[in-house]
Amino acid sequence: MSTSIGPWRVIPLAIAAALLWAPRAEAAQFKKKECLDCHTKFSDKVEKLRYLHAAVKKKDCESCHLRHGVVPKLLLKKGGNELCLGCHPKEKIGIDQPVVHRVLATGLCTECHAAHGSDFPHMLKAAGAQACYACHDRKAFERKNVHPVLAKDGCLACHVAHGSKAAHLLAKPEGELCTKCHSATAASFKKAHADYPVTTRGCGTCHDPHSSDAKSLMRPVVHDALSSCDSCHAPAGSPKPFAVQQEGGKLCEQCHETSAVLAGGKVGHAPVVKGECLSCHEPHTGANKAMTRAPGNALCFRCHKAKGEKVLFPHKVIASPEGCATCHAPHASPNRRLVKVDGEGLCLKCHDKVTAAKKKPVVHEPFKSGDCVSCHDPHGSNFPGMTASRQDKLCFTCHADAEPRFTKAFTHRPVADGQCTACHEPHASGEKKLLRAKSAQLCLKCHPDLVAPGANVKHKPFMDGDCLGCHDPHASNVPGMLVVDQKTLCLKCHAKEDKAAQGAKSAHAGFTNGECSKCHNPHAAKLRFLVNAKGSALCLTCHKDLEKQMDGGKQHPPADDCLTCHKPHHASEERLLAMPMKELCAQCHELKDKAFQTAHLGIDAKVIDCMSCHDPHASKDEKLFRAVEHPPFQARACDSCHETEPKN
Repeated sequence: MSTSIGPWRVIPLAIAAALLWAPRAEAAQFKKKECLDCHTKFSDKVEKLRYLHAAVKKKDCESCHLRHGVVPKLLLKKGGNELCLGCHPKEKIGIDQPVVHRVLATGLCTECHAAHGSDFPHMLKAAGAQACYACHDRKAFERKNVHPVLAKDGCLACHVAHGSKAAHLLAKPEGELCTKCHSATAASFKKAHADYPVTTRGCGTCHDPHSSDAKSLMRPVVHDALSSCDSCHAPAGSPKPFAVQQEGGKLCEQCHETSAVLAGGKVGHAPVVKGECLSCHEPHTGANKAMTRAPGNALCFRCHKAKGEKVLFPHKVIASPEGCATCHAPHASPNRRLVKVDGEGLCLKCHDKVTAAKKKPVVHEPFKSGDCVSCHDPHGSNFPGMTASRQDKLCFTCHADAEPRFTKAFTHRPVADGQCTACHEPHASGEKKLLRAKSAQLCLKCHPDLVAPGANVKHKPFMDGDCLGCHDPHASNVPGMLVVDQKTLCLKCHAKEDKAAQGAKSAHAGFTNGECSKCHNPHAAKLRFLVNAKGSALCLTCHKDLEKQMDGGKQHPPADDCLTCHKPHHASEERLLAMPMKELCAQCHELKDKAFQTAHLGIDAKVIDCMSCHDPHASKDEKLFRAVEHPPFQARACDSCHETEPKN
């Protein structure tokens, strides 16, 4: 038997053979791409610069950057200056010295140098002194007379850029540096300095090394005694020419008499009392008025650091040109704390308008006695009105008994927020207890919605503005911040209701529980007796089951107004009925009527309990029969159980 291979089998075999004998393709490989192949804009920009970073010249980006960084952030191999120090060791650039440029000690190299390249030497971001002016105010270097070496060679003529052994990053100690240009042996130099060996001391004591508006680069303010050095110091030719003739303040007293300095002040500034004049003043020259060691308030804040801290509500006078000296005498004063004027007199120099408040009927005692600082911090504070602390804490320093009284379950919002002045005037008022307005007027500023539109029936205390007759203005343990619980409060005026309730058979739960405001509005309403709703709507706010029953069936007509049958607070009958049940029903139903008697099988109405058969509010039955009925009763077959005819 012969077999044959169909054409559908030949095709797959041919394909397999072709794949088997075909030459293998080479494995796919990644071709490395240089950074600048993509960063063409950067490349174009950098290539034009005069001074390039060595790594940029070599196109060795990976010497600083990680190749696979987080896009678009370029990650550096190391953070901060550590990356730079890998190629530029501390010893080589000089930051291992005792004095290090602040920008290197606390900042980054890139604050002065461009990371990739620059048009300026050393890859600086700006040329010469311009690079320094990024941090240093150029005004100090561009006064009328500029130090020639600064004008010619720039900052680096005297300073080193990174670190130095000498103060102020000077290339050499000050005297040694200055004598490179100024010969200390020259006759003119000796004459100008009265033969004193000034090069052994700091030239910057008298001269500004950068620029000055005065000749010879002298500092702006010069001590008068500087014209005669030996008035304070030993003679120039002595073994210790710079030794002072007397110690401390005694030296100053030679020219500045103590009586003139104290000017009659009994309270002296501590440095003055100790004779430490130089703690505040420069002895030779200075940049500030009176040769103080720092300008204005900065001098005071050197010792009184807390006064220099920023606050939310600063005293404006401190920021004025005179600053602290507006209120304080610098050397001595007749008054405590060196104030120029004692008590409120000092404050009234600026705040004279507040004196008018003293004419008001009620004046706050501290304000009356002129003790402003008992409430205010004269230097500024973090609290409105420059108060010494949060308002409530401040008030409690005098009103200590108030704090426990104000910490209760229900606290008035201004009290909880510590805003006493929301209701009380801090200085004086025309109202009792320093209130900002009469009681009711004050309350209505925050509670204007207490009277609903159209409410024409007002509670007498509310109408009289006697808010505090019912409410505690600060805090209470009773809801609504009431002075006592509702029942006790209401019965103060409505005592008759309480007396009548004593002998009542039934009482409304709301009345018994003292929940008067569930039915009555305590302030004002549109309806009589200040009730919150009309007719049965008021009662049905609590009696929800009854509401459902009345919605689903025939309603007893009097049920539209519950007070037709019930008393609102208490009653001499059960279920708050206004009168005995049969008498109540007889108000609408004629009990002697033939139809009534027929319907009730001639039974005397006196012995009938109406509610044993009828629902007094609503029913699905036309005759208001109760929902569940005895089958014989439902069939109206009363005689199956009851004898309808009297026995002989």
